Amino acid sequence: MTREELFQWVKQEYGTEAEYPWKDSNAVLRRADNDKWYGVILSVAGSKLELEDDNIIDVINLKSDPMLIGSLRGQKGYFPAYHMNHKYWISVVLDDQLGDDDVMRLIDESFRLTGKQG
Repeated sequence: MTREELFQWVKQEYGTEAEYPWKDSNAVLRRADNDKWYGVILSVAGSKLELEDDNIIDVINLKSDPMLIGSLRGQKGYFPAYHMNHKYWISVVLDDQLGDDDVMRLIDESFRLTGKQG
């Protein structure tokens, strides 16, 4: 899933428009009901994710269940969250490494987890 495809999908699914609080290419996806972030899209140098090259890649940081994060880390396309709490957030590469359905399921989970609890 590309950044553009992701933006189209979240607009259709949740009515979310990407916000650009840092005035660069990095974007935030925010819930309308409580203003909490459920996704952060970042352009990151591969070396920051412990990859062997320094090519810039797009990732989305998503909130997830710590047990699921533990099982995903180490698999291709998943990394400890870049600049977020590693226990509750995970970075997911936005390219063709992962199926769109996998990414959409994780976005759904993040949206649910950032909603009002109880």
